[in-house]
Amino acid sequence: MTDPRTYVPAPQALAGRVILITGAGDGIGKALALASAAAGATVILHGRSVRKLEKVYDEIVAAGGARPSLLPLDFEKAGPAEYEALAAAITKEFGRLDGLVHNAGMLGDRAPIEHHDIPKWMRTLHVNLNAPFLLTRYCFPLLKASPDASLIFTSSGVVRHPSAYWGAYLVSKCATEGLMQMLADEVESLPQLRVNSVNPGKVRTNMRLQAYPGEDRSTLPEASSILPTYLYLLGPDSRGVTGRSFDCQPG
Repeated sequence: MTDPRTYVPAPQALAGRVILITGAGDGIGKALALASAAAGATVILHGRSVRKLEKVYDEIVAAGGARPSLLPLDFEKAGPAEYEALAAAITKEFGRLDGLVHNAGMLGDRAPIEHHDIPKWMRTLHVNLNAPFLLTRYCFPLLKASPDASLIFTSSGVVRHPSAYWGAYLVSKCATEGLMQMLADEVESLPQLRVNSVNPGKVRTNMRLQAYPGEDRSTLPEASSILPTYLYLLGPDSRGVTGRSFDCQPG
């Protein structure tokens, strides 16, 4: 099998595909949105900040990509009705989803359990676990309507090596891995739909800065450098690959 970390997509490898990326306003989500559009996809940009999404929109259009759609939504505050309305809007405009990337996330507190802020714990679990569940739940008919759909969850290196003080973030990422594997098994009879997870690794993002404020950011790779794994999983070359966890970087 192709090593997704070194995958080089063919020109226009994602042509004709409709891909929803959460947390597309900056960091990995923004980089993936730009790369997906450059590969021919029509991208649906989700995020909390309309201003950030509009900047990504402008970059995509300026580069000659298909005009994206903007779907601003705050996962901390949204309930089932908002997710249902989001899915209805995608249904009306596109009728299907060929890719859904659960990239948005929240670090929460890095603190001992006995001192952990309870509201922050609940919000972190909601954004990192409940939001992907709800979005997947309401977008499921759109994914099933695609002849070749890819659903990608975001994992973390802390899942492989659990350690102290990672709080709700660690718990939510372990649960996300379980959700991915369970869902991949549930859709085994739907060969047109594959479900996988990715661990981005150490990347120069705002969340990484929150987790390691004293780290030398110049030593970290840019978000654009880890995209081959995402592009592999979103494109036709990964057909039949499902129920797997991928690391975007070695080690």
